[in-house]
Amino acid sequence: MQKKSRNIIISGGGTGGHIFPAIAIANAIKKRFADVDILFVGAKGKMEMSKVPEAGYPIIGLWISGFQRRLTIKNLMFPLKLISSLLKARSIIKKFKPDIVIGVGGYASGPTLNMANRLNISTLIQEQNSFPGVTNRLLAKKVNRICVAYDHLEKYFPAEKIVLTGNPVREEVVNIEGKLEEAQNFFGLNAKMKTVLVVGGSQGAVSINKSIAANIEMFAENNIQLIWQTGKSYYKEANDIIINSDNIKVHEFINRMDLAYAAADLVISRSGAIAISELSLVKKPVIFIPLPSAAEDHQSKNAKALVDENAAYLIKDNEAEIELPKLLKYLINNDMKLKEISANMSKFASPNATELIVDEIEKLIK
Repeated sequence: MQKKSRNIIISGGGTGGHIFPAIAIANAIKKRFADVDILFVGAKGKMEMSKVPEAGYPIIGLWISGFQRRLTIKNLMFPLKLISSLLKARSIIKKFKPDIVIGVGGYASGPTLNMANRLNISTLIQEQNSFPGVTNRLLAKKVNRICVAYDHLEKYFPAEKIVLTGNPVREEVVNIEGKLEEAQNFFGLNAKMKTVLVVGGSQGAVSINKSIAANIEMFAENNIQLIWQTGKSYYKEANDIIINSDNIKVHEFINRMDLAYAAADLVISRSGAIAISELSLVKKPVIFIPLPSAAEDHQSKNAKALVDENAAYLIKDNEAEIELPKLLKYLINNDMKLKEISANMSKFASPNATELIVDEIEKLIK
């Protein structure tokens, strides 16, 4: 008798913080199970509709978006979008017949997991942050398992469903061993100069970009190289600023984050949960500039946990333009301090997170 192939749906997205953990989980599932079909369900027009196919997985988009907290025309469309998405999710599930549906947060995971629960299919959600997103909070009562990266989430989720796993990261991103020379060649770097990597999340960060732009001459003056991921909205402006600056490499998006991490002596970053998980695993000294508009200011809380253990530095978003150049100049040539922060950073790493999540998936499938 032929063994049945396993079918698994992964749903969610909106930002890299949801999409890249989802891809990490999918890659680990493929490694674990010899015969498996994985289908992603995302939101039309969102980042996952391009990033998931680039990672080699099929994706179907739902017509869904968030509910605005103020009165807008978009809100009038929300009920229609929700009904449309629920019906489409039901159709996808009936046709694909998944053994389990996994939600990673983001608009699309709401209708998809809601419908999976109604159809009595096993469900699991993965929450990346110390303060859960709205979608996961709404789904928590009905799903079978909740994989989390932070302690003390019982105030948001049913305690008996919670499993502390850490955050999944893409193996290829944190595998930087022995890649320094390749990284320097890839980015066109000078092996004798110190390198700073600036990443504002998958879509860039306006305040970080403006802080770098305002202090752009500092890099040449201090003999520092810069790898600058701007995001789409600031890419042209950054290129206009750096004319004739050989030591600054501007990228709208970096597909080879392993090489960016390998090249970096110091990283400037938002403090989203996945950024912290990756930086802990690659043990890179970091200056965090938390996103102030993040729910419950969870990015500041994420960063503070590391700062309290002397594993990172933190600058407030509204102080970045003035404070960033001072701290950067102090740190970049202070090798002893960089090594100390790097060693402390590694204490926050969860190298087995993805495998632990797949363990829970396997239990639910059985």
